[in-house]
Amino acid sequence: MSSIGILGAGNIGSAFARAMARHDIPAVIANRRGPESLEPLVRELGPTIHAGTREEVAAQDIVLVAVNWSKLPAVLAGLPDWNGRIVIDANNPIEAPLFQPTDLGGRVSSEVFTDLVPGARVVKAFNHLQPHLLSGDPQAEGGQRVLFYSGDDARAKSEVGGLIERLGFFGIDLGALAVGGRLVQFPGGPLPALNLAKFD
Repeated sequence: MSSIGILGAGNIGSAFARAMARHDIPAVIANRRGPESLEPLVRELGPTIHAGTREEVAAQDIVLVAVNWSKLPAVLAGLPDWNGRIVIDANNPIEAPLFQPTDLGGRVSSEVFTDLVPGARVVKAFNHLQPHLLSGDPQAEGGQRVLFYSGDDARAKSEVGGLIERLGFFGIDLGALAVGGRLVQFPGGPLPALNLAKFD
């Protein structure tokens, strides 16, 4: 099984960690304040989630990145080449408290993000659901809550799709980053406002 790291312990990062802990899937999580600041969170989540450094998280096979958009360059700067490892872009180009969209010059946010993680196989996922839905029960109204994902590498998408399945969600592949990334981008994309469920 691939090792998993979580870079960022805000709403999305901690919600992803809670979803992992619910299924006893090990992961290491880091923030910019250091492992000690995460002790209350990892104590709450139990033995499968560990606090680590930014470098420890970045060394895992699959790394979910979820930090404030303006802080991404600093958080990702100076890390070694990703050497084909999978990086999940769970970021949105917007920040509290004003929630003003960032001017990306017409580019999809995942394309901008990809430039910050040289050598990585980027998959866009886990950004479109509200955090309490991501960390909650994926069974919804008798159906299975949907998570979208997209990317340009078929094997990377397959691995992330498998992780989505292990967490109990129904994954839908939206295709390439330029297409799927735009559909789930918040703000602007049509899918982040939707909480969808699949029924058999």
